[in-house]
Amino acid sequence: MVFILVYKLGSSSENDSTVGWKKGVRVLGVAESFEKSDSKSVVSGVIMRGDIRIDGFGVCFPTIGGRDSTRELLSLFAELKREDIRAWMLGGNVISWFNIIDIMTLHEKTDTPVICVSYHPSEGIEKYLVEYFPDDWEERLEILKSTSERIEVQLSTGHSLFLSTAGISVSRARRLVDKFTLDGRVPEPIRVSRTIAAGIQRDLRK
Repeated sequence: MVFILVYKLGSSSENDSTVGWKKGVRVLGVAESFEKSDSKSVVSGVIMRGDIRIDGFGVCFPTIGGRDSTRELLSLFAELKREDIRAWMLGGNVISWFNIIDIMTLHEKTDTPVICVSYHPSEGIEKYLVEYFPDDWEERLEILKSTSERIEVQLSTGHSLFLSTAGISVSRARRLVDKFTLDGRVPEPIRVSRTIAAGIQRDLRK
């Protein structure tokens, strides 16, 4: 977990953006697929190396509209039995119809930095939580508020996106996302995970 002698991976110090990522660095890309009529979402996790080779795969099934997404992802991580994953790379943390991922808990429980990627400005979801979840909207909102501020960053492809992080600085996270983005603004671990999740979800509905 120590990078170039003095930097612990996941450090959020101001200087960690200057530390390079190794060619074979592995991340766990996470994305989902679901329809609101389903009872469970399909969430896939793809381990991808810095040379864009796929090196592992897992799947979990959070409840649509539930509050178990964090627990499901922790189970997925544990079942992979991999100690070489250097970061989570999430395709958003509000998944499965407001089943909100607690990225701080993911970081703390796995001792692995979390990078949460999104693509559009948000006006906030509090009004939807109040409307759809009158019994526990405050708990859901509390998880959302614990997430770090979304910061817009520019990639080498010329596109921009938004990052929220836990256990890693935004500048260092941007370097890692940039490394895994071949074109456009969707990092390959997230794109591949999304494709796999969609295929599994489609076949399960047959």
